[in-house]
Amino acid sequence: MMAWRGLPSLSALRAFEAAARTGSFSAAARELNVTHAAIAQHVRGLEDHFGCRMMERRGRGMLPTVYGQALANALAEGFGTIATACRDLSERDAIRPLRIAVTPSFAANWLMPRIGSFWETHPEVELEILPSHTLVDLRADGIDIAIRYGRGGWPGVSIRPLIPAGHVAVATPRVLEGRDVRGLADLSGFAWLVDANYSEETLWAATHGIDLARERTQSFATGQLVREAARAGLGVAILPEPLVEDELKAGRLIAIVRETDSPLAYHVLTRPSHVSVNRDAFVKWLFRQAAPPETRRETDEIPSSGSVR
Repeated sequence: MMAWRGLPSLSALRAFEAAARTGSFSAAARELNVTHAAIAQHVRGLEDHFGCRMMERRGRGMLPTVYGQALANALAEGFGTIATACRDLSERDAIRPLRIAVTPSFAANWLMPRIGSFWETHPEVELEILPSHTLVDLRADGIDIAIRYGRGGWPGVSIRPLIPAGHVAVATPRVLEGRDVRGLADLSGFAWLVDANYSEETLWAATHGIDLARERTQSFATGQLVREAARAGLGVAILPEPLVEDELKAGRLIAIVRETDSPLAYHVLTRPSHVSVNRDAFVKWLFRQAAPPETRRETDEIPSSGSVR
């Protein structure tokens, strides 16, 4: 057990080591981003603590005394060991896969169709994509990035909205053929397709006159299965719009009602204190992919912001 009691402060020891190594209070101050006076005060404090001179002026510079040099040598070795250990921990990220926790539907429908462009620009970065509905603890589970659906506000993480994700009700053109559909209530009696893991769809449908508890409702394990069931013409699906974006553009599905001004979104979650070059590269790529095509090349900044899905 370290006997910390009775030892000088770490700040004073850092200041002295820098001054002894550089031979200048001013140079030490610049290195540590403090004032000349702060370095001088720390050195004087050490001299009072040990009861001997630690540094003395020689010519235009300051050099450690015999006693000061012994301490400076030990500090240089100790700080070097600490720096090496920290560097080793940081560099482990460069040799292990980047771990990304993501919902299965988002992984299948949005992330995987685009991931090739990341590998083209960053072939050196290995990814471990972990699709799951399970909530994760980024620190305890060693997760670098989580992409989650919801309203935000999760504690202990940095949160940045990636893609607005209001609900949309969709069906194939054939399902809607010959019907005058002006809203969800016009489709009462149809089969309704929903993701079993979420309840937001029920609340949203109720605001449009559909009580799913009284309707014929088929639930599926993932949003991807809901989308495929809708494509097969099995009923009307309610999903976050990004999951059916390509189907709507291609005309395979038709949007019946869209949710506007929704607080729901897919969010990027990261650990605030964790530093990783590979993680930051992947996050920047995510935001470039989420940006409109006309602005995608210029989107290099990551927007900041403050029941995960």
